[in-house]
Amino acid sequence: MYAKIQVTGQMEAVTGMHIGGSCAFAAIGAVDSPVVRDIRTNQPMVPGSSLKGKMRALLAKVYNEGIVKSPNEDNERLARVFGTSQKGRAKRSRILVSDMVICNEKELRGQGLMGMTEIKFENSIDRITAVANPRQVERVVRGARFSIDMVYEVSKETEVIEDFEVISQGFRLLQFDYLGGNGSRGYGKVKFQGLDAKVVIGTVSEEIVGKCRQMLEEV
Repeated sequence: MYAKIQVTGQMEAVTGMHIGGSCAFAAIGAVDSPVVRDIRTNQPMVPGSSLKGKMRALLAKVYNEGIVKSPNEDNERLARVFGTSQKGRAKRSRILVSDMVICNEKELRGQGLMGMTEIKFENSIDRITAVANPRQVERVVRGARFSIDMVYEVSKETEVIEDFEVISQGFRLLQFDYLGGNGSRGYGKVKFQGLDAKVVIGTVSEEIVGKCRQMLEEV
């Protein structure tokens, strides 16, 4: 069978979030570590690869036995959902995660914000010389929300529920971890809202889709 299930919802930054962009051509006096931005709007965005990669890394701690050298060696359930190029068991990823853009800019500006990012000043001190090393880190502001658009390709209807258990567990794990950099210093805490699933191509049993929705709602 061939069908696709679309997962939609929103991801909110609970604390300032930094997913770094290029600063190779930064002007003198510019922020040391800027966030990645949508080139058309110049607003911060979250690459789909950042969300997908973080979910996979967290799930690997749950499903893999010990530490594996490469994602290609992940547990079969992860390989089935996220894909693997390992010789002898190559599989395409069953999920496509789109880049995410801010969806509540108007609301945030209505609260008095002039921009969608903030500059956090940080300082590290050399323990031997006591010399300070200041830097500026750009972060997406707390309360920014991003639209989620994930498409799951159905290969076997009998495996859909198992795969959605993995996907929903990935969302849940991420809410207790962080997205982006500097998470141990409070950056990048996120939460998911309004997660839903609907069939957009082909047909899938309504009972199966209903169970998928229930798992997402419980995230």
